[in-house]
Amino acid sequence: MKNSTLVNFDEAQENLSGDLLSSVLLPIPVDKTYNYIIPNNMNISIGDTIEVNFANRKSLGVIWDINKNNGSIPQNKLKPIAKAFDNCPQINKTTRDFITWVAKYTMSPLGQVLKMSLSTPEAFAEEKPIILYKKSSKNHDIKLSTSRKNVLKIIEDNKLYTATELANKAGCGTAVIKAMAEKHLLETEETSAPAPCTNPEHQEIELSNDQMQAATGLIQQINKQEHNVTLLDGVTGSGKTEVYFEAISKVLASDKDAQILVLLPEIALSQQFFDRFQTRFNEAPAVWHSAVSKTKKRKIWRGVAEGKTRVVVGARSALFLPFKNLKLTIIDEEHDPSYKQEDGGAIYHARDMAIVRAKIENAPIILVSATPALETIVNVRQGKYKSVILAGRYGGASMPDTHMINMRETPPPTRLSFLSSKLRQVLTETLEAEEQSLLFLNRRGYAPLTLCRTCGHRLECPSCTAWLVNHRSSNRLQCHHCGYGMIMPKKCPECEAEDSLALCGPGVERLEEEVQSFLPEARTLILSSDILTSETALNLALQKIHDREVDIIIGTQLVAKGHHFPLLTCVGIVDADLGLGGGDLRATERTYQLLHQVSGRAGREEKQGNVYLQSYMHDHPVMEALLAGDSDEFMDIEIEGRKQSNMPPFGKLAGLILSSKNERLLNDFCSHLARTAPRYEQTTILGPAPAPMAIIRDQHRRRFLIKTEKSINIQKLISKWLSLSKCPSQIRIKIDIDPYNFL
Repeated sequence: MKNSTLVNFDEAQENLSGDLLSSVLLPIPVDKTYNYIIPNNMNISIGDTIEVNFANRKSLGVIWDINKNNGSIPQNKLKPIAKAFDNCPQINKTTRDFITWVAKYTMSPLGQVLKMSLSTPEAFAEEKPIILYKKSSKNHDIKLSTSRKNVLKIIEDNKLYTATELANKAGCGTAVIKAMAEKHLLETEETSAPAPCTNPEHQEIELSNDQMQAATGLIQQINKQEHNVTLLDGVTGSGKTEVYFEAISKVLASDKDAQILVLLPEIALSQQFFDRFQTRFNEAPAVWHSAVSKTKKRKIWRGVAEGKTRVVVGARSALFLPFKNLKLTIIDEEHDPSYKQEDGGAIYHARDMAIVRAKIENAPIILVSATPALETIVNVRQGKYKSVILAGRYGGASMPDTHMINMRETPPPTRLSFLSSKLRQVLTETLEAEEQSLLFLNRRGYAPLTLCRTCGHRLECPSCTAWLVNHRSSNRLQCHHCGYGMIMPKKCPECEAEDSLALCGPGVERLEEEVQSFLPEARTLILSSDILTSETALNLALQKIHDREVDIIIGTQLVAKGHHFPLLTCVGIVDADLGLGGGDLRATERTYQLLHQVSGRAGREEKQGNVYLQSYMHDHPVMEALLAGDSDEFMDIEIEGRKQSNMPPFGKLAGLILSSKNERLLNDFCSHLARTAPRYEQTTILGPAPAPMAIIRDQHRRRFLIKTEKSINIQKLISKWLSLSKCPSQIRIKIDIDPYNFL
């Protein structure tokens, strides 16, 4: 810890020895450090977070290096460090090494990656003390109101309360509490909020023989006290979470300073997880994601950096927290595509970067999934990763039976129906049995397309090459890419024909309407991110399902993420082949994983589950694998296809996405890049071509795809290629190493 000093610029100039220069990395999209001189009265070292004056404003920065001033920079050209912070933990070497590695691999500016670690500037602000209230030691002979009497009845000797806690117990406002303190009816103490999750304690639970064997396998890898990667591969409902909780317990018990990171793909969907953690460890984990308040983030950031916070459960951004002693990382649902960060600054895959961080920390990492990613399976088969298998469901529950509904042979009963007669029948039977059903369709809203029956005009977003999705609940058309919305028009905006707009295709809202038409007595609920827009709303909806207040759940991929609904025995997947088009490298793999996860919601307790796949492509390998319950054969085919085409993980792939509002300028520059593209035997560069989403937010988009052998340094190749051309300021270039999304 360092003593901080606030430095006046003029005074500092007189107080500089000129011997030491600090290289300061700022959290801005630049790839270099800036030199600042260290005042004599300031004691700082590498890794300290400081404040400097930069571009006429104050900015946080991190001391990246300290060197002697060799006189190459005139003294009057140097600014002093403006401020060092009291008792502020350092960004330690492993975190700095990780930031450097991510920046180099993703070809992102170093400062941009640092920004992800310094995402909580509140951590460096002076902490406001918490005022606690206790019983006064003095006797007072004054008349008391009813509220004050209630407070004094409740308050106990030597016990401290916040104003809110005391007011809630007494049934009054906090103003009453504060007024009592002013009149010395209560005494106060100042304190600071403790770091979260400082003392988790393991509670013993009974594991099955399979779970205990799997936990033993994980602990054997952890006991090696070195970096290794282990896949925990277990079917849906096998109790994988309880197994890796055993591994967490082992690390916490064996090292009192150890810290653990658990990444979840959809943190807002994880209330069940937090409840289970609280039960198992008698303390809640520190929870890190974008919706966490600034006050809580401050405590978590400092608790992690100081080594006080033991367990963090978070979204992918938690990976960049400045852990002091990270001893175990767990990536739950490691196959999930949401681990790929594509918006904003650096483009990275959190699973892959977590493996790198674990290697830098020389610590083990556990990947958890019922449907492991193809890359993970290949690494297991090549011996790079270990694997632990959970082949059966917990408690004797069996896997659901899967049935195919060939929509070419058994189409829906009417032109405006989307559910087959068979699926309608099983929904009715499940309702009569007082069990729950789930209809899955990965399409939000009421209808994905609105067109004019008179002229054929399709209602598209004015800023994107995307159809506007109809939302019946709000009578609006919405773009799911840029957020543009409009009221549903009464006439065609092209030919002005009235009552000619037709809604084409189903969304989840339309499915609910159809269910209510033939099962009016069924209680339905839609699980979709555009309807359940807050964590509170989602948790209330999930609670209704658990309380048996819902008969039929209708949901998007929101329902696929590890939910456990004891009464859910029937799953119907509508448009099962929806994700198989578009030529995406991972389309078939992702579709299989998603549908397998959705299928796994059925029959997780004693009652047998059934899954019904509605498909127009019943003989597709994905459908055959789901029907047979054989993922190995499906993955064998996928792996062989990747190997033959030299695609990841057998080759390297990178995307170059160029965007601009000036389409002509964009096309000209892309043509220039194509002419200067490197031509090597082991390298193929495809493009430029319009991206499948050719316009987003009025930005025209073009894409290059670079494919190389594994031996090629693809980052060096791209860097050299781009250095040959000066990119116009009106054009933005995004580099995506290992692309997952080809839109």
